[in-house]
Amino acid sequence: MKDVKTVALIAHDNKKSEIVEWATKNKTTLQKFLLCGTGTTAKRVSEATGLAVKGYLSGPLGGDQQIGALVAEGKVDLVVFFCDPLQAQPHDPDVKALLRIANVYNVAIATNSATADMIISSPCMH
Repeated sequence: MKDVKTVALIAHDNKKSEIVEWATKNKTTLQKFLLCGTGTTAKRVSEATGLAVKGYLSGPLGGDQQIGALVAEGKVDLVVFFCDPLQAQPHDPDVKALLRIANVYNVAIATNSATADMIISSPCMH
């Protein structure tokens, strides 16, 4: 098992402020991990927290699939994906594919702040 875990950060448009708030609250913990994320989410989290977040494409432009590929390659240990359950997403098949691939490879996935808090504070992550 690698020494430093990698956490992918993703959020639908209506959840971007929420993931930025969560990341800011958990900055001390998150600085222990390698961080990556989809387009705007990575940029906003990095700007708000000062943490290095490797950015990939925007979700609708293939970013969800890029993160899914990293999961399949064993390069991501946790996906924090703040989904908006109240709004239809035009790239919903990509979202479902990412959730599926995380399950296939037994990678933890948090879709809200309560679950994300529990996972990043777990001894399994440290």
